[in-house]
Amino acid sequence: MKNELFNLIDKLEKEQSLTLGEYQKLIENYCSELALYSAEKARHSCEKHHGNKIFIRGLIEISSYCKNDCYYCGIRKGNKGCQRYRLTKEDILSCCKEGYALGFRTFVMQGGEDAYYSDEVLCEIIGEIKRLYPDCAVTLSLGERSRESYEALYKAGADRYLLRHETATKEHYEKLHPKALSFEERMRCLRDLKEIGYQVGCGFMVGSPYQTSKHLAADLKFIEEFSPHMCGIGPFITHKDTPFRNEKSGSADLTVFLLSLIRLIKPNILLPATTALGTVDGKGRERGVLSGANVVMPNLSPLSVRKKYMLYDNKIATGQESAQCVADLKESMKEIGYEVVTERGDFKNK
Repeated sequence: MKNELFNLIDKLEKEQSLTLGEYQKLIENYCSELALYSAEKARHSCEKHHGNKIFIRGLIEISSYCKNDCYYCGIRKGNKGCQRYRLTKEDILSCCKEGYALGFRTFVMQGGEDAYYSDEVLCEIIGEIKRLYPDCAVTLSLGERSRESYEALYKAGADRYLLRHETATKEHYEKLHPKALSFEERMRCLRDLKEIGYQVGCGFMVGSPYQTSKHLAADLKFIEEFSPHMCGIGPFITHKDTPFRNEKSGSADLTVFLLSLIRLIKPNILLPATTALGTVDGKGRERGVLSGANVVMPNLSPLSVRKKYMLYDNKIATGQESAQCVADLKESMKEIGYEVVTERGDFKNK
């Protein structure tokens, strides 16, 4: 069996494709030896396309208001204990000013689905960021919107859009979300974003409630077939004020193994070592990079709101997660043989 599994990793490296059954077999028979072998292959694949560069993105969490009630999320509409806030245009531009001085050349505006941020409001903010920092990329992660909205934001200057698919299996999606949200709509959004011309990111939680190896295999197959420019995955982490409060959180070990598989599926992908991974494992970011990740997203949000944007319990809100600690991040990456660079870090086809 061991040789068969190692042969599947070799096949994935060569062909960038496996069957659903083959992906499932790798997941079900995952072990530390297989993970190490996959990580070595993934690092080699990443370095062929990106060298030893680590791209940093300045994360600005613009709002903890959300109209949705996703069962896993700490800022869900139904959470009466959530501290709500939203950043003004001036707040966001102040974050960008600080970030630019620190060397960030990508700003990521992330938030709940908050109606305050209309197309008019967002287009004005995006336009001003691009005017002040023309050498920077603007990434949005603001959930499901109409195609017309996505087109308007793209026209205003947005370069990238992150929208996690959460799970590529309809019946699993429906166990994680209320009826107001549909799997079909999520997929429609991802297709629209790609057709419009964004660099598009999708992603999923590892170890979410009701998730099986078959679901994870479908996620890998979806990434293979949809071919996103970016993919954000992290372990599911419980939040005390959600319906999933008593569920078991996901595994850092399995997450980094899946990062390696995603890198082998799409060698040139932009692959973050996520905050969630750093939350469940103190060395999660480093482990992610050593498994094929090449993006890290420190937090540029004002200190006064960082602890209010609690998607899950114990989310990193200070220390290494703070953008002011970029020097520490550079040093930790240098120690494992990687270099944090001041570049936009755009997706490259080859």
